[in-house]
Amino acid sequence: MKALVADQREAVTFFCGGSRNFMQFSYLFDGVFVLEVDTTTLIRRLDDRPENEWGGQSRQAERNLILELHGTKADVPRGAIVINAAAPLAHVVDEILALSGAAGKPAR
Repeated sequence: MKALVADQREAVTFFCGGSRNFMQFSYLFDGVFVLEVDTTTLIRRLDDRPENEWGGQSRQAERNLILELHGTKADVPRGAIVINAAAPLAHVVDEILALSGAAGKPAR
């Protein structure tokens, strides 16, 4: 991870995903975005997941954990930039690009 972050060949690099141990490496990043949705949207998206996927309909213990963490924000890095991910995808992408300073930079 450190080598990827240190690589300066690209003007901007995004790492996507979530991790329960984010505090062990999030300090490496210039910024952290958190895609957030309201509880109704979260439940709808969980309901749309396949049964065998994390938090799928038949995996109640996982769904309970997801909803608990969503409510407490316990897994949200401090100082993260929160983005409303219930907005249309194009708006979410544009907001991330603008806030990261990547808007208008050439893609490689």
